Amino acid sequence: MTGIILQITQTAVTVADTINHVANQVVNQPITQPKEEAISIMNLVVKGGWIMIPIVILSLITVYVFIERYIAIKKSSRGEINFMDNIRDFIVNDRLDAALSLCKSTNSPTARMTEKGLQRLGRPLNEIGESIEIVGKFEVYKLEKNLAILAIVAGIAPMFGFIGTIIGVIKIFHDISLAGDVSISSVSSGLYTKMVSSASGLIVGIVAFICYHWLNIMIEKIVQKMEYNAMNFIDFLQEPTR
Repeated sequence: MTGIILQITQTAVTVADTINHVANQVVNQPITQPKEEAISIMNLVVKGGWIMIPIVILSLITVYVFIERYIAIKKSSRGEINFMDNIRDFIVNDRLDAALSLCKSTNSPTARMTEKGLQRLGRPLNEIGESIEIVGKFEVYKLEKNLAILAIVAGIAPMFGFIGTIIGVIKIFHDISLAGDVSISSVSSGLYTKMVSSASGLIVGIVAFICYHWLNIMIEKIVQKMEYNAMNFIDFLQEPTR
């Protein structure tokens, strides 16, 4: 009986020593944390698949058209400070040559409309007004040049993203059929294509939509100035000469 008790006691001591040894190894072992992989924009574009190529091209077109039109519209709105006041003084003082010179030296839609009206002096006011209106329409057409491209991009960029979503779903089912089971590794590649292409298409479409309406607002302000100045010009012609 005493021998059995001694064997049990020795076994318990051995088990306790083993547990302590294992616990010390676990405590002393350095804790390794999983490395976080940084995902760059280029990596995301690559994971989006080949459908990202047209989306990137559309984004570059959007940036180019917006910058080019913004600069052109800004230039068209310059050089009109005191312009109509000077034209009025020249007309009142019968200095037609000076008024024409001022119009030619001023690069703005209002100046070109006024120049056409000055060239029609001596004719009925209705004819002068029609000639000014025609020039104004051409000026608005030049201001709106290539704006339709932004509207097209705003419409088709999300569609390319939707195509990328369909391609991603097809890729997921294809990988599942090859793997024979549903796992993270078999669906991750297709999910990247699906999500990245959808987000990129929506972002490009939203940016193009904002740029299109922003430029349209700028053009509307210039058109209002043009109409106001054209009305003032006709009023100048109707004033009695001194």
